Amino acid sequence: MTSPPVNTRENARSNQEDLEQTIGLRDFEVLGVIEEEDLARFTFEGLKRRLGVHPETLSRTLERLEEQNIVERSAGGYQLTDKGRGMANVHPLSNSGSRIPLVRTVLPPTVPYETVVPLLEGKWFGDLRWLGRSSTPSEAVLKWITADGRVQLDAIFSRGELQIEGRLLRGDDTTKAIHASHQLVDHIFREYLKPYRSRSLMYRGVRPISFIAN
Repeated sequence: MTSPPVNTRENARSNQEDLEQTIGLRDFEVLGVIEEEDLARFTFEGLKRRLGVHPETLSRTLERLEEQNIVERSAGGYQLTDKGRGMANVHPLSNSGSRIPLVRTVLPPTVPYETVVPLLEGKWFGDLRWLGRSSTPSEAVLKWITADGRVQLDAIFSRGELQIEGRLLRGDDTTKAIHASHQLVDHIFREYLKPYRSRSLMYRGVRPISFIAN
């Protein structure tokens, strides 16, 4: 006896209705940001600035999502569960700020980016606050946001290359985005140059060549 066919569309609709009965609009907004940024891990402070919400509001939201087994705490802050990854695209955000290419530069070929990325994760640099990271088999994307939540920077590491993109989340402060990208590049290359500072090798004193958007 064969089993009756499974109506995946009906199941998805049913799951959606069940989800909307258990979590609210603010919860969907949080999931929308996580999905949009493809965040594998993220921090409370970074998400608070990204959303522009009160800490108590976000705390209650994350508690609800934890209770529903949608997010869980991790060493770097929070991360989505398997259940959360399956539903994070239910309500994506529609207005998340325009992207601006700010920096594109080569990376020292003798230092794999995989060895430097962990040294940068979770760090604050000047006005930049850590948001989280995403990754694919061929690249890693580290994300920071300014303390006022107006500008987000994505540092995209791939083999031999670094790109930095800015996102204007509130307002149109392109100058601030460019200044913050210069600051971030400086800190990134400090990490790349550390292995050479105790030796007279070819990268001592070399500064990155960057192509800055107008």
